Amino acid sequence: MKLATLRISDTGSTAAGGAARHGSRTEAVRVDDDGHCTGLGFADVGELLAQDGWLDTAATARASGTRHPLDAADLAPVVPRPGKVVCVGLNYRNHILEMGRELPEHPTLFAKYADALIGPRDTIELAEESRQTDWEAELALVVGETVRRADEARARRAIAGFTVLNDVTMRDWQYRTKQWLQGKTFEATTPVGPCLVTPDELPGGTAPALTMTCSVDDEPMQKADTSELVFSPVELVRYVSTVTTLRPGDVIATGTPGGVGHARKPPRYLADGSRLVTEISGIGRLENIARRAVD
Repeated sequence: MKLATLRISDTGSTAAGGAARHGSRTEAVRVDDDGHCTGLGFADVGELLAQDGWLDTAATARASGTRHPLDAADLAPVVPRPGKVVCVGLNYRNHILEMGRELPEHPTLFAKYADALIGPRDTIELAEESRQTDWEAELALVVGETVRRADEARARRAIAGFTVLNDVTMRDWQYRTKQWLQGKTFEATTPVGPCLVTPDELPGGTAPALTMTCSVDDEPMQKADTSELVFSPVELVRYVSTVTTLRPGDVIATGTPGGVGHARKPPRYLADGSRLVTEISGIGRLENIARRAVD
């Protein structure tokens, strides 16, 4: 099953780039085989996941009004206001080596706030305070039930599905100190979506083996198979849930492979007008233009 969160204007339009977003609402939808969306009666996918029996609710919903094509819809982040966004650094062998580090014994964790999240076709805001905005294509998992200190079986059951995320990073802020957070959570920088895809739809299930790519202005930058993670999605749910309770709608970004701009010789970063495309086979595509704010 595929789930998404649509923005719907006061006029009822869901078209991207159409009516102004002021006064708009969001709605969780199921994406059907014909590419159209069936409304589920919840404000977003996070609210849906918080309901007992959410999978059956979404599977049995029937269209009661206009069905909107996903390709033309104004998509919000698949979970617009997650309680937690936990990110994993250094989780692909080739990225660890390109950054000059040793393979980790434990996952490297940092946080991101919900204000950083944008939709799969929204504009990435280039902060005026940074000149080193980098890309990081990532597979993200979305939690579907409350878990604490999960064992392997419980951790596997807790994964509602997977989505695409790009952990856009202000490198000059990330490396100001030994703590990364300040470079990782600038507002309106992190696209996530377009859909949540449940594990049964994906090869490998909760350990999906999918091709992930990232390009900038049509130039390939990153390519990896998501099966190459050092710490698997199930291992990450186990580890993070040891530290804190994971709840429905929480997001764990599983890390990025090699090919980031900061590691290139010379380094390369996003500029005003850069087109960033992030895609994972079987899940979907993010397509975002980077723009520097003008007063």
